[in-house]
Amino acid sequence: MKFTIANAYRLATACLVTRIVSEPVAAAQIIEPRTGVALTSSGLPLKSLGPCFDGSRIVGMRKLCVSALLIILIDGQSALSAEEGGKTLHYTSGGSGAAIAAAGFNLADVQSVEQLNALPPGMKGLIWLDESGGVTPRFIAKVKRFIGNPKLFGFRLCDEPDITGKYHSPAVSPAALKAEADWIKANVPGAVTFVTLMDMGSFEAPSFMNTFNPANTGIDFFGLDPYPVRGKAFDLDFIDRTVKAAVAAGIPLNRVVPVFQAFGGGNWKTYTGAAMDVYRLPTPDQANQIFARWATYSPAPVFDFAYAWGSQNGDTKLGSTSPEALSLRAVFKAHNTAQPSQ
Repeated sequence: MKFTIANAYRLATACLVTRIVSEPVAAAQIIEPRTGVALTSSGLPLKSLGPCFDGSRIVGMRKLCVSALLIILIDGQSALSAEEGGKTLHYTSGGSGAAIAAAGFNLADVQSVEQLNALPPGMKGLIWLDESGGVTPRFIAKVKRFIGNPKLFGFRLCDEPDITGKYHSPAVSPAALKAEADWIKANVPGAVTFVTLMDMGSFEAPSFMNTFNPANTGIDFFGLDPYPVRGKAFDLDFIDRTVKAAVAAGIPLNRVVPVFQAFGGGNWKTYTGAAMDVYRLPTPDQANQIFARWATYSPAPVFDFAYAWGSQNGDTKLGSTSPEALSLRAVFKAHNTAQPSQ
C-alpha cells in the first residue's frame, strides 16, 4: 500500500479520534533491532503518543497510524526545506575538478590545499578529513590548513561512522564527532560539517535509531545512501524507508543530503532480503526515477551527492569510459545543470 499525503492526514485524524474514544492499549512501536529502544522522531518514548486503535483492531493498523504520523512530519519538513532551499550544489567523490565540472558538478572532493586551490572558478571544495576520534592534534593540523580559503565549503568528517564498532572499527561516539563539529564551528566560520550515515537496520527495515543526529553531534548535514539498483531488485521504496527511518531517529529533512547511486558491478556485495546480492549501474531511466523519488522528500537540498566518480572496488562509476557510464554521466549532467547552482 502506498500512502498519499491526504490519506495520511485522514488516517492520523482517525487515530487521534480513536484515542479519545478507545480503551488504552499498547502503542505501536518502532524497535531498533539491537537496543530495543522505541523512540519517536522527537526523541520521546513512542508510548507517549498514546494508542491509535482499541484492542479490537489488528496490530497492522496501529503500524499504519505511526506511518501516517511520520508521513505528515516528512511532508511538513519537505515544505520547510523547499522554502529555505536555494541553489543546490552537486558533489561527487573522486575525480579532478575539471573532469567533474564537465559533468555539471560544482562541489569537489579534496584532501589538500593544493587540490582546493586548483579547482575551477566557481567550484567549492568539501574536505575529506577521515577523522572521527575527536579534537586530536592530528585533527587540528588537518583543519587549520584550510582556514580562510575562499574555495572552502566544509568538511566531511568521516564515512558511515559505526557507533557499535561491530562493522567499522573503532567504535565512534557522538561526543567525539560533536567535539570536532564544535571546533570547526568555532574556528572556521561558515564551514559546514557532513557525514554519511551507516544504516544499522536492513534493506527491508532501515534504522538510524540511537546513532548520530544533529542533537548529539552538532553536525550540519547527514548523507543517506539507499542504493536501490541491485541484481535482484530495483526498489525505489528503499529510499522511502530510509528517509522515514532517518526522520524517526531525529534527523530533519533539511539536514539530509541525498546520495544517488552512480556505481555498479565490481566486488561490492550486499543483502537484498536474506539473499546475497550485487549492485548494478543504474540505467539513465532508473537514475531519473531516483532523482524524482528523492525530490519528493528533498526538493532543494543544500547539496546532493553522486556516489561516485572514481572506481574503488573494480566497479563501474561515473568517471568510467564504458558506454553505460557515459550515458549515465549525461543524465547526471542534465540533472546538475537543470537548476541554478552556486
